[in-house]
Amino acid sequence: MGLIGWLIIGGLAGWIAGHVMRGGGFGLFGNIGVGILGAVIGGFLFGLLGLEAGSVIGSLVTAVIGAVVLLWGINMLKK
Repeated sequence: MGLIGWLIIGGLAGWIAGHVMRGGGFGLFGNIGVGILGAVIGGFLFGLLGLEAGSVIGSLVTAVIGAVVLLWGINMLKK
């Protein structure tokens, strides 16, 4: 998957995670950033569990789960 594909997946993952965690997105660049960081976190966590995403949908699910974990951690630090 090329750079454009990763940016699209990152944007979608960040947007979905933003709606799950606080009811709204973070804007285009915020969503992409959250989604890409979420993909890294999700990939790390799935690697610890011995799981891997083999398709675009799997990559999106991994990124969304990682982004939700990222936003949850940020919310915990803010409190």
